[in-house]
Amino acid sequence: MKISAFDARLGNLLEYHGKLWRVLKKSHVKPGKGGAFVQLELKCISDGAKLNERFRSEDKIEKARVEPRRMQYLYADGVAHVFMDVETYEQIGLAAADFEAQAPFLLPNTEVRINFHNDIPIGVELPTTVVLQVRETDGAVKGQTASGGGKPATLETGHKVTVPVFINVGEKIRVNTDTGAYVERA
Repeated sequence: MKISAFDARLGNLLEYHGKLWRVLKKSHVKPGKGGAFVQLELKCISDGAKLNERFRSEDKIEKARVEPRRMQYLYADGVAHVFMDVETYEQIGLAAADFEAQAPFLLPNTEVRINFHNDIPIGVELPTTVVLQVRETDGAVKGQTASGGGKPATLETGHKVTVPVFINVGEKIRVNTDTGAYVERA
């Protein structure tokens, strides 16, 4: 299935130059001259090679044909992340190295989609947003308003994000899994 390069998400699997690739990073770029483009960092499933590729808005890329299965994230044991199939209760472990960009958004009991290609697990698709609790941030000062910018915060998974000044320790916020940015109070 052909999709626009702008619709590619972290963890998506793409067929490009005759190989299967996983999207590791994505960034939108709008230069001063010319049209906007998306920069994708891709990792080859078969040999682990990495590739940085630019795609224009009109470029189409082939999304790999895979069998998605609903799985639930259970825990990380240091070298692998363990998931359970919600229908068969079968558990599988996937290498932690494959989830460096997605690990800050994985909490136990989070439901994800794992894609299988020829019965081999090859990628995880997270929900668009996840709810995480703020563990550390500066306190709000009386008189500050929501329009005054933001402040750094550390979430329960260790992910660092900029939040509005009215967010306090212990509050739950919604975070975009593609950009890692604050979306709203949960």
